[in-house]
This record gives sequence, C-alpha cells and structure tokens, in this order.
Amino acid sequence: MALMPRASHDWTVDDLEQLPDDGLQYELLDGILLVTPAPIPLHQETVSELCVQLRRSCPRHLKALVAPLDWRPDTRTSLQPDLLVVARGDIGEQAIIRPPLLAVEVLSPSTGRKDRVLKFSKYAEAGVASYWIVDPARPSIDAYDLVDGAYVEAGSASGSDSVILQRPYPITITPAALVDI
Repeated sequence: MALMPRASHDWTVDDLEQLPDDGLQYELLDGILLVTPAPIPLHQETVSELCVQLRRSCPRHLKALVAPLDWRPDTRTSLQPDLLVVARGDIGEQAIIRPPLLAVEVLSPSTGRKDRVLKFSKYAEAGVASYWIVDPARPSIDAYDLVDGAYVEAGSASGSDSVILQRPYPITITPAALVDI
C-alpha cells in the first residue's frame, strides 16, 4: 500500500517507485497523484495503429514511442502520453526529461476530462510543441500546435475524413482507419 510522503502532501516522482505494479496507470500532475484503470481494447488498438503510422513517417533523428513511458518535466510531474515523439537525444534511461515534440492522448471513458483539460494545460505550460487528442469512440482527432505559449488548432478530422498535419513532421491521419478492430 502506498503512503503519502511524510514531509509534504505533494507526491514526487520518487514516490512513484513505491507504488504497486497492479495494472493501473499512476501519473503525477503538479504533485497530485492521478490513477487510471487499464485501457480497454479499442483504446489499445487505436494507440497501436497510430504508432504504426507515426513510425512509418518518422524522420531518423526522431523516435515515436508508446506508453508506459514517463515524461518528467520536474520532480512533481510524471505523465505518460499514450504516444509521444521525441528527439533521439532526449531519451533518458528511465524517462523523457525534455518536452516531447508531440504528445498524443487516446481518450477512454475514464480519461476524457484529464486529457482535454488537465493534460492539455500542462503540456502547453511545459512547452510540448504539438498535442493530439484522439477519440476512438467517435472516431476523431483534434490536433494542436503550441504558438506563443498557447495551443491553437492545427487541424481536426472525424470518420473517414483525413487531416494533414505538419508537426512534428508531415503526416496524414484518417481517424476511421485507426479503429478497425
């Protein structure tokens, strides 16, 4: 059983090491512990297909990676985007420390608010250059690029419509093609 740190009510990345490996996802956002149940098959199929597409187009100096992989911008935040694109030199032994060029969250019934509000805000604040939110239930994608410290819509699509996105590298995404299970 995990205990809150004694000297503070805030969790730190060091506290994550003491949590059980029980199939739940443990993340920190500004010292607050976020716990999410294991993803459903539709979520995982979407993540897998999108990863294949990202890797197919990925330039050699970048790497497309899949969760669970921690991005730790500070000692009180450890997030696990479903997918991320980083410069190869930014991959540490245990975590990604520099802001990803792209963070992707695939919505699940239990993660919509966290992904659309909390992570949206934190990713922008920490300098994540692009953020995509993919909804496999409708199927759709909303893509944002960081401009002057705030996210602006870079493109969106739903169903069998496609969107061409330029960041972190040119790629065409068709949401319906991500959920063919």
